[in-house]
Amino acid sequence: MNSRARLETVGERPALRMERRLADRPERVWQAITEPSKLAKWFPAAVTVDLRPGGKIEFSFEGEEAPTAGKVLEADEPRVFVFSWNDDVLRWEITPDGDGSRLLFTHTFGRGEPAIAKIAAPRTAAGWDSCLVALVALLDGVDHEPSADWIGPIEAYTEEFGLAEGEVLETGDGKVIRFRRDLVWKPLDEVWARLTAEPAEGTVIHEEPPRLLEFSLPRGGIVRWEFSHSELDGTMVEVTQTVPAGQDDIVPEALRSRREKLKKFFAATQGS
Repeated sequence: MNSRARLETVGERPALRMERRLADRPERVWQAITEPSKLAKWFPAAVTVDLRPGGKIEFSFEGEEAPTAGKVLEADEPRVFVFSWNDDVLRWEITPDGDGSRLLFTHTFGRGEPAIAKIAAPRTAAGWDSCLVALVALLDGVDHEPSADWIGPIEAYTEEFGLAEGEVLETGDGKVIRFRRDLVWKPLDEVWARLTAEPAEGTVIHEEPPRLLEFSLPRGGIVRWEFSHSELDGTMVEVTQTVPAGQDDIVPEALRSRREKLKKFFAATQGS
C-alpha cells in the first residue's frame, strides 16, 4: 500500500500517517532509515545518530548555522525506530509482508495549540511524500530526480485536510469569518510587500508593517490580515472578516471570496 498522508489525531495532537509497501526485507529498510550514509541519499539533511534509547540525533541542513537535535526514544532493530525532533515525535514501524515489508510512518506535531499545529501539516506531508519517493528509489536501486513542483502538492493536501475552508464564529453583534494559512518560510517583509502591492479592498484603518493590516469594507465589517513568523514554525497568516448583525446573507460569498484570495495569495508568495 502506497497511500497518501492522512491527517489524524494521536492523543490530543495532530499527526500525519503514511504507509508504503516495500519490496525489501525489514533489515534492509532499517538500514535505509537509520544509517547516515543511506539517509544522505533520500533525506534533505546530514544526520548523525546514536541508536541507543536516549541517544542524540542531529540534523544539519544546508545553509543553517547550527544543527537541530532530538533524542532517540525507541530503537528495536529492525522493527521500530522512534525519535523526537524539536517538539515533534517521528515513529517508523517496519513489519514483514510476504517477501518484502510494510512501512508505517507517523509524524506527531508536539508544539502549540493543536488547531494551529495542523496548519503546517500540508507542507510537512508534501515534504515527507518527496522523501519517501526518494527512499523507495534508493531501496530499488534506481535514480531519482525530485519533482520541481512543490506548490501543487501543498495545495492538494491543504484541500484534502480541510484546511482551505474558513470558519464562521458567532459574536455578540454578528459573525466573524476566519482563515488560517501556512506561508512556509517566506520572510515577513516579502509577504507584506505582496499583500500591499495591490490596493486594499476598502479603507485602511490600521497597519503595523510587516505584521498587521486592517481595512473597513463599504458594506460594513472589517478585514484583518495578521502575519506571524518563528524559526521553528515558519510564516503563517490569519485573515478575519467581521460580518455585522443582519448581514448573514453575505457569509457564503464572503467565505468563497476569501478562500480564493488566500489561495492566490499563497501561490503568489511562493513565486507561482
